[in-house]
Amino acid sequence: MQTGNFPRIKLTDLPTPLEEMPRLTEALGGPRLLVKRDDLTGAGLGGNKVRKLEFLLADAKAKGATVIITTGGPQTNHGRITIGAAARLGMKSSLVVMGAKPPTISGNLLIDYLMGADVHFVPPVQDDSLSGYDRWPADLNNVENKVEETAEDLRKRGETPYVIKLGGTEPLGSLGYVNAAVEILNQLNERQIKADYLVCGIGTGGTMSGLLLGMKLLNANMKVIGVSVTAKDYMLAPMVMYESLEVAKLLGIKAEIKEEEVTIYDQYLGEAYGHPTKDGAEAILLTARSEGLILDPVYTGKVMAGIIDLSRKGEFTREDTVVFVHTGGVPGLFADEQVKAIVENALSDKK
Repeated sequence: MQTGNFPRIKLTDLPTPLEEMPRLTEALGGPRLLVKRDDLTGAGLGGNKVRKLEFLLADAKAKGATVIITTGGPQTNHGRITIGAAARLGMKSSLVVMGAKPPTISGNLLIDYLMGADVHFVPPVQDDSLSGYDRWPADLNNVENKVEETAEDLRKRGETPYVIKLGGTEPLGSLGYVNAAVEILNQLNERQIKADYLVCGIGTGGTMSGLLLGMKLLNANMKVIGVSVTAKDYMLAPMVMYESLEVAKLLGIKAEIKEEEVTIYDQYLGEAYGHPTKDGAEAILLTARSEGLILDPVYTGKVMAGIIDLSRKGEFTREDTVVFVHTGGVPGLFADEQVKAIVENALSDKK
């Protein structure tokens, strides 16, 4: 895998830690749990998108970009990290937000403004016939139109915009998680640990695509599992397959992720993207109290809820070893009144 042939800007110190979670393992009665700390990547308070941005922003610099444009929800981690990385490199940034401007600026959005982003809001589609899952593609289409409009306006002002897709999910960015697969496997081998499962959140598919492809190319006998935070599995699986194929083409190799190799659980998503769940809040509580590890309500809390449920159901057994990829997102914990209420209720129930 010749990812070293592609320009890359160093934005973080790698490898990130791979840590045991013995107290959470004990609380669940197994499996053996480890956490890959990709929340500790630094730029813009860190998260998994930093690995992708090392390649994407190198490309932007090579093309003479002066402004980075990207998209996400009001509490987008990708947006926050992109804005921070752009600021570090002396570049301007524009964020097109999928959603109406909230009454209170907090969490990730507050950090976006602090770091100097020009923020545009695109209100959600008003169509009661669409469910939360079906509304997402319609909202995304409106956001993409606003991105094109923003880019054109910047060009007229003499700027050179560079557009990074939602979540940084494009082949060049996904190289970051092909590298991460190598890194994880090396860390496990150094410690003589055989992992059975690698579990990550899946929003737009770039992280999971990179990990799946990387593990396949390494012939690693480790199943990659995605826990959806955006949409149903039938919508996400084709995206993962397509993205992994495009990454393989970029690398100049023949490799394909087949449908049966893509495992995505969507039952922990809740009402829709960005809506916290009771199980997610309880997972945040359990992880914080057992390991001092903080998760967020949009991504990692739901992923951990999935790990906990699959463990309690016996789909992950006591003999299994599971690696959880912590993709960051903690600032979102401080922004959502719904999750605060859920946590308070969960605390009350435990008294």
